[in-house]
Amino acid sequence: MGWIKKKEADLFANQVEETLDIILSGKQLQEPEEVAEDSLWGKCGEKFWRLYQVWNKKEADAIRDKQQMKGLISDISHQTRTPLANMKIYLEFLQEENLSEKGREFLTHLEEQTDKLDFLLQSMVKMSRLENGIIRIRKEKNRLKQTLTAAVSQIVSAASKKSLQLHVTCDEDFILKYDAKWTEEAIFNVLDNAVKYTNFGGCIYVRVIRQEIFTKISIQDTGKGILPERQAEIFSRFYREPEIHDVNGVGIGLYLTRKILELQNGYIEVRSEKAKGSEFCMYLPNEA
Repeated sequence: MGWIKKKEADLFANQVEETLDIILSGKQLQEPEEVAEDSLWGKCGEKFWRLYQVWNKKEADAIRDKQQMKGLISDISHQTRTPLANMKIYLEFLQEENLSEKGREFLTHLEEQTDKLDFLLQSMVKMSRLENGIIRIRKEKNRLKQTLTAAVSQIVSAASKKSLQLHVTCDEDFILKYDAKWTEEAIFNVLDNAVKYTNFGGCIYVRVIRQEIFTKISIQDTGKGILPERQAEIFSRFYREPEIHDVNGVGIGLYLTRKILELQNGYIEVRSEKAKGSEFCMYLPNEA
């Protein structure tokens, strides 16, 4: 009697393993043949089949939803690009007009708000594309210093206006496998924040350190710092500290940076003290 039960258990285990292999391989699972309902497979085979059908339906729905989201994001990007471009052209025309002092002041504010709206829409489109898997991370071997230099060059002008000192240390020979475009975006977002929240005459230090498993990109500033209880929140979407709403920003940059690094099996962390500056450390894996 015992050997019969063992034989049935072995048969059941083989059938479960075979079914799971088919599902995991993405092959078409055939509807199970009718078997005795009092057998182990008779009790579970039909449920496996129903589970497979539910799984397939959810996967098809997810693909359809992703396609719809892709279309929606494309429409938003396209529909907003033209009005914003027209607004900027009209603003250029107004610059040439003989406006009153008050009119000039309003025009300056309008230009700032237009730029802010443009930045917000671009950031939201990037965020949506990353979250919905529309943008694919393409990891290739790149020279890290080249990517770092490209990111730093974008903040040199803003840093100069605040008389900030920039110190960059990176070995020429650091070659990693990563997505150059999106990693540059991630680094820029952290640098941009460092410039925004560091007072006039401060310093920003950028260092790249090769560790055993990861390469660390450290960006340290002498800015306002972040309270310990807020340090987990700053990587959330649209989070902004209460006292910084007079500084341009929408609270997306650090969230995008975190997502970009996670998609490359990396991560970001922050070390900071109030009024003593912050250090953001981005980690990329040293994989071949």
